[in-house]
Amino acid sequence: MDKLRVAHIMAGAANGGAELFYERLCIAQHEQGLNILSIIRHNPDRLELLKSKGLLPKELSFGGRIDFITKRKMKKMLKDFCPRVAVAWMSRAANFMPVGDWVSVGRLGGFYDLRYYKNCDHLVGNTKGIVKWLLEQGWPEHRAHYVPNFARDFPNVIPQRPHYIPENAPFLLAMGRLHTNKGFDTLIKAMPYIKDAHLLIAGEGDQRDSLQCLANSLGVADRVHMPGWVTDISHILSECDVFVCSSRHEPLGNIVLEAFAATKPVAALASQGPSELIDDGENGLLSPLEDENLLAQSIQKLLDLPEFAQKIAQAGRQKFEQEFSKETVLQQWYNFLSKVEKA
Repeated sequence: MDKLRVAHIMAGAANGGAELFYERLCIAQHEQGLNILSIIRHNPDRLELLKSKGLLPKELSFGGRIDFITKRKMKKMLKDFCPRVAVAWMSRAANFMPVGDWVSVGRLGGFYDLRYYKNCDHLVGNTKGIVKWLLEQGWPEHRAHYVPNFARDFPNVIPQRPHYIPENAPFLLAMGRLHTNKGFDTLIKAMPYIKDAHLLIAGEGDQRDSLQCLANSLGVADRVHMPGWVTDISHILSECDVFVCSSRHEPLGNIVLEAFAATKPVAALASQGPSELIDDGENGLLSPLEDENLLAQSIQKLLDLPEFAQKIAQAGRQKFEQEFSKETVLQQWYNFLSKVEKA
């Protein structure tokens, strides 16, 4: 394999689907034999993780409009590294991307303002829906590309039920920031219609108080658990009975891919990403947005019909292996980078 020189630039938050995939891709491409420069916003945990895997990440502040130092320092870092391709992850990184002797790529995980990508030669979306949207915005077709994420796989994981969820209770799992986009309010509203089930929402955010008040008002607070961010989700994901994605806005849905990988049946609301990933009734169940009643019916169906739920879960695992496994997506990334660096 040619030793491609690639810089990946991430100015995102401490937690989030894009940030976690950024870490996984940088590490995987380094292990694959590519020469990777990781440039990140100041984050000690991300810095140490990347270092522990053999990378030599660089940190920058990625501040506001008056931050002229970041762009100047980044240009020097890139000139010293001499990448063939520099990939800016999301809008803030793209806005700081300097022009230089490299191919500039903007990686989009959502429907972002394209003004921030003015210095990018190519754009890559992690869903087909994003690429279609790019073309609708007038972005040239030969400069728009689809490369999906790969999800974590969970081989040989020992299932572990949290101590606060009764042993015989149906166990529902959801993950994500406690933010209005994630639709956890709709999921909590569904809980009165799902008999005996306990729900764990793994995540943190500014909606914690309002979600807790909602659970209290509906009389389901004793069955809704919000422990905050869970460092290692694999053990509880392997233990849950149904994984739920209640997002009202979700361009991809890394969490759906992880549930596929763990061979778990998925019930989701029909936001953009889950609708692209799930064939309703085949590898998951989809319900209309904002409809807690139909979401509850989907979840209850998966709980009541274990053979059907297992069939759904196996189909999800098959889709993961065919389209979203680490090996498959790494090859797609390599093909994409090889193509654009020679253009």
